[in-house]
Amino acid sequence: MSTSKMIRGTMILTIAAVISRLMGVLFIIPFYWLTGEDGAYLYANAYTIYVIMLSISTLGLPLAVSKFISKYNALGEYESGRRLLKSGIIVMLITGVTGFLFLFLSAPALAGAYGIPAENFENVVLMTRVVSIAIMIVPLLSLLRGYFQGFQSMGPTAVSQVVEQVMRITFILASSFLVMRVFNGSVVTAAALATFAAFIGAVAGLYVMLRYWVLRHRKITEMTKEAHVHGSYRMPFRTMYKELLTYAVPFVAVGIAMQAYELVDQMMAAHFLPYSYRAKITIIGDLTMNDQKLVLIPVTLATSLAISAVPAIIASFAKNDQNDVHEKITQAFKLVLFLTAPAAVGLSMLGYMVHGFLYTTEPDLLAIGGRILRWYAPTALLFALFQVGASILQGINRQMITLSALIAGILLKICLNPVFMGLFGMVGPIIATDIGYLTSIVTIFIAIRKATNYPFSLLGRQVLHIALCTGVMALAIKIIFMMTGGYFPSGRIPALLVTILAVLVGAAIYLSLIKLTGRLHHAVRSSYLKSHKRS
Repeated sequence: MSTSKMIRGTMILTIAAVISRLMGVLFIIPFYWLTGEDGAYLYANAYTIYVIMLSISTLGLPLAVSKFISKYNALGEYESGRRLLKSGIIVMLITGVTGFLFLFLSAPALAGAYGIPAENFENVVLMTRVVSIAIMIVPLLSLLRGYFQGFQSMGPTAVSQVVEQVMRITFILASSFLVMRVFNGSVVTAAALATFAAFIGAVAGLYVMLRYWVLRHRKITEMTKEAHVHGSYRMPFRTMYKELLTYAVPFVAVGIAMQAYELVDQMMAAHFLPYSYRAKITIIGDLTMNDQKLVLIPVTLATSLAISAVPAIIASFAKNDQNDVHEKITQAFKLVLFLTAPAAVGLSMLGYMVHGFLYTTEPDLLAIGGRILRWYAPTALLFALFQVGASILQGINRQMITLSALIAGILLKICLNPVFMGLFGMVGPIIATDIGYLTSIVTIFIAIRKATNYPFSLLGRQVLHIALCTGVMALAIKIIFMMTGGYFPSGRIPALLVTILAVLVGAAIYLSLIKLTGRLHHAVRSSYLKSHKRS
C-alpha cells in the first residue's frame, strides 16, 4: 500500500473519530436541559458498565482484526482473513449474546453494588437491562469494520461510525424532548429511551456496513480466491485466535480505561462520600457524565491527531531507525501537550462559568458541578498522555505493558478512593484518579524508554515552553475575572459572556506567545550556529 493511501485512510478514520466522539460528548448538554441531574445520573449508571462489557464482548475489535488481516494480506495469505471473518461471525454472535445475558441478568447485583437505595433501585436495573440489548449487535458490527480496515478500506468504518452516532443522538434527544416536553412523561422513561438509543445506533451502523459489504465483497472474494489458487497456508483456528487476542487485549485496556475509573467511582461514591443521597446523585452525575464529558473535549482532538502519527512510528521502528522513532514520539507528545495543557488549565479556571451556562446556575447545583469541573479539567492532560503512550507501545510491540499499567493504576485508585472520599469529599475521587493515571503513565514511559532508548529530556524544553505560555494565559483569565466580578456567575448569560471573552483572549495570548517564542528560539539558534561556524 502506498504511503499516501495509508495517510489518507488514517486521516479519514481520524476525522470520523473526532466527529463521532465530539457528538458523543456534546449531546449530554441538551439531554441535561431536558432531564436534569436525575436523567444524567440514571444514564451514567447504566452506560458506564455497558461500555466496559461492550469492549470485552468485541474483543478489542475492529483494530485487532484490522492489524491481523493487514499482516496476512501483506504476505498474500488472504485465506487467513477470510476464515477469520467466517469464524468471527459465529464468535461475535456468541460473545454478544453472552455479554447481553450477563449484563441483563446481573443488573440487580450491579445496582446493589452501586449502593442504590430502594427509591431508585428498580430504575437503575431498568436502565442497565435496556442498554444491554445493544451488546448483541455491536460485536458483529465491530468485526465487519475491522475486516474492511484490514483491506485498507477506511471509508465504511468512518461512515458507519458517524451514522451510528447521528442516529443514536437523534433518538436520544428526540425521545427525551417528546417524553419531557410534549407528553409530560417521567425522567425514568426519558433515560430508558436514551439508553435504548445505543441499540438504534448499532442497527444503523450495521446497516451501513452490510451495504458496503454488498457493494465490495466481490472484489475481496476475488482476491481470496486468487490466493487460494496459488496455494495458501491454512492457519489453525487456535493459532489464529491466540494471535488475535495478543492484539486485542491492549486495545480493550485502552478502550475501557476511563470507564473502569468511572465504574470504581460509581460503586464507591454511595458508600463513602459524606453527603446526603440527593447530593450524591448530583455529584455522581457530574463526576461520571456532565463534567466528565466536558473534560474529554480537549482530549478527543489532541489524542486523535497525535495517534494518527503512530503508523509512522511503526514504520520507523520496523526499519530500526532510532532517530526517526525519537522524532515521531516527540512530535506525538508535543502535539498532545500543545493542545491539551492550555485547554485543561483554561477549563479548570472557567469551571463555574462553563458549568453555569451549559448546565445550571442554581447555586447549590453549580457549587457542586463547578467545583468538580475545576478539579477534573487538569486530568484531561493525564487522559491524553495515557492514550498516546499506550498507542506508542502498541506501535513498538510492547502492548501488554499497557494492560499491566492500567491494572496498577486502577488497583491504586481502589485503595485510595475510600480514604480520599472521606478526606476531600467530592474531589477525592478525582485526586485518586490523578494518582492512578500518573502511576500508569510512569509505567508506560519507562517501557517506552527501555524499548526505544527515548530520551524524555527532548520534551523538557517543550514542556517549559508550553507551561510558560499557559501560565501567562492563566494570568490573563484571572484579570478578566477581577474585571467582571469573580469566577462564580450570577446568571447563564453573564457566564456565557465571560466564558467567550476568556476563551478568545486566552487563546489569542497563548497562540501569540507560542509563535513569538518559537521565532525567538529559531533566531537564537541560528545566531549560535553562525557564530559556531565562524569559530
